[in-house]
Amino acid sequence: MAPLTKPLIVVKKGRRELLLYSNDKLVRTYHVGLGLSPVGDKVRAGDRRTPEGDFYIFVKNDKSAFYLSLGLSYPNAPHAERGLRDSLINRSQYEAIIRALKARKTPPQNTRLGGDIYIHGNGSQSDWTWGCVALENEDIRELFDAVTVGTPVTIQP
Repeated sequence: MAPLTKPLIVVKKGRRELLLYSNDKLVRTYHVGLGLSPVGDKVRAGDRRTPEGDFYIFVKNDKSAFYLSLGLSYPNAPHAERGLRDSLINRSQYEAIIRALKARKTPPQNTRLGGDIYIHGNGSQSDWTWGCVALENEDIRELFDAVTVGTPVTIQP
């Protein structure tokens, strides 16, 4: 694959597709597996839902238990706002999430909102993850090599 200009990842949960764009042009479509509860947005740790919204890649992990992985900046600001409103997190946890997002760093991964949401390998034939987006190993290898930390990711219903 040629080097990407302004890469963007869009996951369409209902179609089980990950779309990779370069400079607003679609360059690849991959089949994906999702969390065991694929319908609806992630609300809390353990709900096994894949979150919806706008994120960015905060880490590229080449030592993943799932072949390779790209860490997503979940929880994002809307998830944190809902979590604070619903008393899943407290004010200091909310502020820590917002600070991390503003700095384009890793948001706290250990609150009641959950965390450790990745795009990773180990197979896309079914919905089997705890909330991640799973690809075939050869597909995550291509994606892993094509994107950088900071790449925007949008996950749609």
